[in-house]
Amino acid sequence: MTEVAFHFNAPDKLGYACRLLRKAYLKGARVVVLGSSRDCASLDQALWTMAAGEFVPHCRESDAASLFKASPILIASGHVPPVDFPADVLLNLSDECPVGFERFERLIEVVTFDEADRQRARERWKHYKAAGCEPLRHDLKIAGSAS
Repeated sequence: MTEVAFHFNAPDKLGYACRLLRKAYLKGARVVVLGSSRDCASLDQALWTMAAGEFVPHCRESDAASLFKASPILIASGHVPPVDFPADVLLNLSDECPVGFERFERLIEVVTFDEADRQRARERWKHYKAAGCEPLRHDLKIAGSAS
């Protein structure tokens, strides 16, 4: 069964995604990121412009096959992860539940303070519960204040 985790109260969804992807990359994980075309383009740009020494290798689904196979992180627009990219983790930045999320060991949802974003996350939470998953809640606001 896929472990579903919601990371609530992210002050900046894309900034948090960059840090999360860097951490996953350093741990050797392979990750698919799903989001809107706009968010995917912004995330791609943000990963290219991280501070020196913090680069996170990644590719877009439209990149050449050689990059696709060699990259630990794939950024894909839409709500269906590509089946030909082997990955352990699915990072969902979209508003919809990803079709086929069950094939991943872990699914991470990033949710901001925005009330509309939180409401869409509640709907996704209900969907995962109905699919038999017991989502985990990580409150970034509490975690950030503890340090």
